Amino acid sequence: GARAGNRSSGSTSGCGRGSRSGSRAAAAAVKCSCLAPDAGQEGGRMAGLEQSLPTIASINTTYAQCQTSMAAPYPALEERKPISHVRRTFCLFVTFDLLFVSLLWIIELNTKDGIEKNLKDEIVFYDFRTSFFDIFFLAVFRFLVLLLCYALLRLRHWWVIAVTTLITSGFLIVKVILLIQFQTRGAFGYVLPIVSFILVWLETWFLDFKVLIQEAEDERLFQAPQTAFGGPSLLYPSAVSEGQFYSPPESLAGSDDELEEEGVGRVAATPQEREYVRQGREAMGVLEQILRQEEYWKLEKEDGTDAVYTFEIPYHGKSFILKAFLECPAELVYQEVILQPEKMAMWNRTIAACQVLQRVDDNTLITYDVSAGAAGGVISARDFVNVRRIERRKEMYVSSGMSTVHDSRPPVKKYIRGENGPGGFVVMKSVRNPSVCTFIWILNTDLKGRLPRYLIHQSLSATMLEFMAHLRQRVRGMGETVHQ
Repeated sequence: GARAGNRSSGSTSGCGRGSRSGSRAAAAAVKCSCLAPDAGQEGGRMAGLEQSLPTIASINTTYAQCQTSMAAPYPALEERKPISHVRRTFCLFVTFDLLFVSLLWIIELNTKDGIEKNLKDEIVFYDFRTSFFDIFFLAVFRFLVLLLCYALLRLRHWWVIAVTTLITSGFLIVKVILLIQFQTRGAFGYVLPIVSFILVWLETWFLDFKVLIQEAEDERLFQAPQTAFGGPSLLYPSAVSEGQFYSPPESLAGSDDELEEEGVGRVAATPQEREYVRQGREAMGVLEQILRQEEYWKLEKEDGTDAVYTFEIPYHGKSFILKAFLECPAELVYQEVILQPEKMAMWNRTIAACQVLQRVDDNTLITYDVSAGAAGGVISARDFVNVRRIERRKEMYVSSGMSTVHDSRPPVKKYIRGENGPGGFVVMKSVRNPSVCTFIWILNTDLKGRLPRYLIHQSLSATMLEFMAHLRQRVRGMGETVHQ
């Protein structure tokens, strides 16, 4: 009866927006029903633990509303980044083509007759059979056309480079047949035509097999959660949130100085607070996207039942994903890892400090985190300012986050300011056994500084597994306390 009353009052407060008094009355009914004791043995104890968590509202939303709210954080594909990293590499290689051919031509001109005389002979008294000036001019032609089409216009088709490759290849074949430089300069006369021929075909291969394919894959992954949001998830039965949100401890929700009401609780009011909420929702959207692509995760390291994967997320780079099985209720992990981030430093040795800077609304907060040194002190401590969004869903708890800025914590000389991409924690309930759960940690971070990439990757994997060991030790102790 208490549970039914809880659901009914939550539905009323979420769907019908009444006066302030009506909203607060609904909130009081929700809180009272959550505090009611649950009967039963194991199931009753789990429900009691879940109900003891601080509740803000229970709002039943429709599937269409969930689709709209989750798809909104994604900006248009063109707005995310003007040019992809593989396309930048291609443009860099085209520039290298021009510079390398120019260097070889200058070396060819620098003979005993002098650069000035040879330059005059090859340009002013140009002869197709003896001059290499046309090969240099061809490199300039490729440079201008390819950068114009693929850097400025950002074409996504191969026909432009097909034309430049065809022109260059045909020209060089005819050039080599008619060239008489081999008779006077020996083997060096072969170098410039051969190098130009190889470079132009390398450009074609890189664009066709790397740039276009990678960008098409990035676009597919980017659009997947928007075009197929209603489809089944790879990790859980349904991605539809019931809108049941839970606030961290000491929330300002329900207080007399609340800025604005939406059913129950405090919501963002200032432009800066709304920007924090937008960032939190964007991080949540990317986290959803990663979860949907589980079949593409690449296994990096295993330790018993714990596994670390990697996944290349479009426009955000490589993400590290820890997936582990825990023999404890999901509510316990939710309370220790998600609801109380400022207490993690007490049991998690990979974190030196964590401070809640601001609680923006019932679901969004700003934290300041300082990581401990890693790799035996080779990687020094970093500090981060993160925005976090906390949501409770039907069968899981989710905390997403990414780096942001806050006036109270500017960069300091003591620490290198790191930057976190979209990531977070996911605690999944077990339908058959409420005393076990699955824990997922998605980490996308840039530690800054001058560190070898391989060292960073090894350190991140080791840090995630070490965190898992500390978490197991913590929930084991907390579980014994709950049983007592």
